[in-house]
Amino acid sequence: MTAQLDAPHDLVGIGIGPFNLSLAALAHGLPRQGAGELATAFYDQRRDFRWHPGLLIDGATLQVPFLADLVTLADPSSPWSFLSYLKHKERLFPFYFAERFHIQRAEYDAYCRWVAGRIPGLHFGHQVDAVRWNPERDLFEVDFTQLDADGEAEALGRTHTRNLALGIGTAPYVPEPLRPLAEAPTVPVIHSADYLDNRQRILGADHVTIIGSGQSGAEVFLDLLRARPTGRERLTWLARTPSFAPMEYSKLGLEHFTPDYTRYFHALPEPVRDRLVPAQWQLHKGIDTDTIAAIHDELYRRTLHGGWPDAVLTPGVSVRTAGRVATTKVELHLEHIEQGTRSRLTTDAVVLATGYQERPLTRLLAGLDPYLRKDSSGRPRIDDRHRMILDPSVTGSIFVQNGERHTHGVGAPDLGLAAWRSAAILNTLTGKEPYPQPTRTAFTTFGLEQREHTRPRPTVDLLPLVEHP
Repeated sequence: MTAQLDAPHDLVGIGIGPFNLSLAALAHGLPRQGAGELATAFYDQRRDFRWHPGLLIDGATLQVPFLADLVTLADPSSPWSFLSYLKHKERLFPFYFAERFHIQRAEYDAYCRWVAGRIPGLHFGHQVDAVRWNPERDLFEVDFTQLDADGEAEALGRTHTRNLALGIGTAPYVPEPLRPLAEAPTVPVIHSADYLDNRQRILGADHVTIIGSGQSGAEVFLDLLRARPTGRERLTWLARTPSFAPMEYSKLGLEHFTPDYTRYFHALPEPVRDRLVPAQWQLHKGIDTDTIAAIHDELYRRTLHGGWPDAVLTPGVSVRTAGRVATTKVELHLEHIEQGTRSRLTTDAVVLATGYQERPLTRLLAGLDPYLRKDSSGRPRIDDRHRMILDPSVTGSIFVQNGERHTHGVGAPDLGLAAWRSAAILNTLTGKEPYPQPTRTAFTTFGLEQREHTRPRPTVDLLPLVEHP
C-alpha cells in the first residue's frame, strides 16, 4: 500500500459522472473555511469522461434544455457553462442562429469532456476500493487502485478527507428472464447502453426485437427503422407499459423537477414516498413527443406506395421467460397483461432498452456500515441537505448524488437539478453561502400550508332570524 501523506482533502468525490463533475466545477476556486482554497479530489475507474457513449445516436437530443448544464442554474457567470464552452470553441454565433434549446447528446458529452479535461483534481483510471472512518483522526480513509491503460492494477494508494461525495451513478438493468441470454455470445442480446458498439451486428440480423417503452427504446427503434429497407424492416418493439406514452412535459408538470418539489417530497412519510415514485413513471420514463412524431412520420412515409411496414409495435406485453433456439435465435415467451393471453416470438437479435438502476453502495461502504443509519427497507437515510445520516460520532459528511430517489424523488437523476444540488452541497460543506439558493422555484404549491384552522367565534351575540309579516 502506497499511502498519501499529504494534508487531508476537504472533499473527495467517488465517481466522475455529470453530477460529481458539476460539483467539481462549482467547487473549483472556492475558499475553504480558514485560509486557502477548498481542497478537492475526484476519482473514477474509467480512463476518461464518458456519458452514455452507447446512446450517442446521430440526432438524439437531451430531454432537458441546454441551461441544465453543469453550473448555469447555480452560477450563470461560471467559466464552466455550456455557453463558455461554445465561446471557447468559437461556436457561439452558430449556436445563436441555430436557435436550439435542446442540444444533441453528443454535444453535451463533448461539453462535459471539455470541462473534465480542464479542472484540476480529477483522477481517472483510479478505482476506489474501500472507505473507512478513522475516529482517531476524524477523517475518512479512501483506498484506491491506480489502473494502467488496459485496466490492470498499477499501484495502490490511500487518501484522507473530511467529507465524501458519492456519484457512482447507475448501471444498466437487465430483467431476470433475459440475463442468461445476455451472456450468450452467438446471439446478440445487448443492453441499449451498448447499442452503438453493436449497431452493425444488430443491423445484420434478419429480425430485431426492441424491449422497453422509454426514450432509449424509441431512439433505438427509430434508428433501426431508418436503416432498414422499406417493406423489409423486420422489427418488433415490445413494452410493458399500457402504451408508448409521451413524457409529461407540460410546464406545470415539469415543476416536479424543482427544488420546491424536492423539499416537499423529502418531508413526506417514507411509505408515501415509496408509493409516489413508481406512480410518477411518466415524468421521467416516457418518450419525447418529437421522437414519437419522428417514428410515426417514418412509418407513414413507408406506406406512401401501398402496403404497411414490416414493423410490430405492441405495448402491454411482459417477457415471462426466454431461451435460445439452436445457437442463432432467441425465443421470447410473452404475456399480454390486459388480454391475459400468451404467445411466443422467435427473433435474431434483442436490444434491451430496460433502463438503469442505482448501483448498490453495500460493497463500497462496507467499512462504514456500523455508522450508517437506514430506513425500514435497509436503504440509507438521507437528510434534506443530501447527506447520509450517520452516527453522531462521525464528524464528516457523506453527500449523495443520484442515489437518493427514495428520499428526494424523481428529480434525483435529472440533469436539471445537478447545479442546484451541487451548490446546496457546497453551501453546507463550506458553512457559508457561495451560491445563494432561490427561496421559490415553482408556481405550484405542493401541499397545504400547515396552519390550524378553527371556526372563528362571533364577536357579538346574534339574534334568531325572525320572519316579519
